[in-house]
Amino acid sequence: SMNFANSRRGFQVASFFICILIAITATAQEEKAAEINGIVITKAQFNKELNIHLDRVAKQGRQVPDDKLADLKNDILEGLIERELLYQESKKVGIKINGQKVDDQLTAIKKRFPSETEYKNALSKMNLTEVEVIMLISRGLAIRALIEQQVTSKIVITDSETKGYYDSNPQMFKQPAQVKASHILIKVDAGSDDAKKAEARKKIEMVQQKIKAGGDFAELAKEYSEGPSNTRGGDLGLFRRGQMVKPFEDAAFAMKPDEVSDI
Repeated sequence: SMNFANSRRGFQVASFFICILIAITATAQEEKAAEINGIVITKAQFNKELNIHLDRVAKQGRQVPDDKLADLKNDILEGLIERELLYQESKKVGIKINGQKVDDQLTAIKKRFPSETEYKNALSKMNLTEVEVIMLISRGLAIRALIEQQVTSKIVITDSETKGYYDSNPQMFKQPAQVKASHILIKVDAGSDDAKKAEARKKIEMVQQKIKAGGDFAELAKEYSEGPSNTRGGDLGLFRRGQMVKPFEDAAFAMKPDEVSDI
């Protein structure tokens, strides 16, 4: 039987692990990353999942610090294992996913991209085919339906229980300081000659003058920024210390609301 209670991730199947042999790779040369009830998670699948996460982080203008990469890889492998467990259970209890729901989600994903070409480029960058995307959507919907059926629909929490948990666990609700920032980025390769560096500097100085003359930062970011956030007007969202490169972080946390930094 399945026991969803007291799970570390809210839906990890605790008792299910008792009967599972998970063969985690000993070396990078092995094709197998894990095996769950005879179903293999390959190293290639693991690498795709890792690349998807790293790409998502890069799109937010952030990076994963080297000292956090091992933890990230471990979390990704655990996530793949958990999702495989949950998907296997969804099949066991007979959950079927409506094809229209899959199509709707695929359409919603495509709408996040300015064009079909950019959508296909993103898939290519993450080494994903559209068939694989459809499979991921279908499996995700099956897992969501399983959780709704087995967990969410059976949970009843009173207001007093909620307040009691909040009062007893204040450390869980503390948030580190965060800032919300936007940037305009002009790229120059590390190996560029002085002329190219000077050209990039001249371009960002021109943008800076437009801002000082009252130009709209977001509109100028859309027009001139060469970072992936340019379509969002340079918006990088909220971030805390340790998520951005140090000089950028120091500047962002030292600024006042609505202030524009130097170059």
